[in-house]
Amino acid sequence: MNSASTELDPAALRSGPQPVEPVRLREVMSRFATGVTVITVGGEHVHAMTANAFSSVSLDPPSVLCSVSHGAVMHGALTSAGRFAVNILGVRQEPLARHFADKHRTLGAAQFEGVAWEAGKHTGAALLGGSVAWLECELSDSHVFGDHTIFIGTVLAAGRGSGEDGLLFVDGRFGKADPAPGH
Repeated sequence: MNSASTELDPAALRSGPQPVEPVRLREVMSRFATGVTVITVGGEHVHAMTANAFSSVSLDPPSVLCSVSHGAVMHGALTSAGRFAVNILGVRQEPLARHFADKHRTLGAAQFEGVAWEAGKHTGAALLGGSVAWLECELSDSHVFGDHTIFIGTVLAAGRGSGEDGLLFVDGRFGKADPAPGH
């Protein structure tokens, strides 16, 4: 068999299975429990956004990713700042998650009024009081895909906060993991 006969015909690929509709993907992915974070940026375009599209990428170099919609205010803010923080929320921080997810809240520095926070030493981004953990990151890379950009950050500093359980999100609801039997 020669190599030419193993190439895929682009027309044949298009006639095969088609991607699922966005509404179906959202419905299916809602069954995947995730932690809840608030991504923050400091500087000229201070901003915060609740996000569950977050993951570690690598231990060496230490890196994480978050995925942000092109239409989100955070997209421009993070791109401009080049540094960001990730606040991993605890079960008692559901009101913060809801606040920073509200598209109708006041933006800029005013969105942090009444919120306990301090500026990260390496990023100037808000580290929220009461978070179970936090990371400060420098933007290392980004990849545009579909209607989102995947931002990859090198972790400059990380810390653990309160010892409470992390806040989870599944099936459109906030919650916490059930403790293991005997705990």
